[in-house]
Amino acid sequence: MPGLFLPDDDATAALGAALAEELQPGDVVLLEGDLGAGKTALARAIIRALAGDPALDVPSPTFALVQPYDTPKAPVLHADLYRLGDPREVDELGLSDNLAAIVLVEWAERSPDITAAATLVVSLAIPPGGDGRSATLTHR
Repeated sequence: MPGLFLPDDDATAALGAALAEELQPGDVVLLEGDLGAGKTALARAIIRALAGDPALDVPSPTFALVQPYDTPKAPVLHADLYRLGDPREVDELGLSDNLAAIVLVEWAERSPDITAAATLVVSLAIPPGGDGRSATLTHR
């Protein structure tokens, strides 16, 4: 899919809601981009849409590594692998234990196994000038 321009947080939330409608149990979504590109903001929008709760508290999983959510569509695991020291540590996180879960992963490049399991890759970038963000979706 060609790149999308997301001018603001509302556009990011709208993309998250659209993705939430498409996602199915068992999907593994990689959220790629530099620090500050909007990976957590997009994950938050997806999770809130899946939960049907626009005010749901969705903290960054940077320190917990994985945050679980129960939603009507499927359980959701939101992971941030930035702090992993070794790719083998991902096994301890249980990201592939529940085949019915929708798994959203930031910094997935730290785990070749997770990268290989991806069904969707969303690449986010801040365009030159720093306004908004661009998103490219690649279905696998």
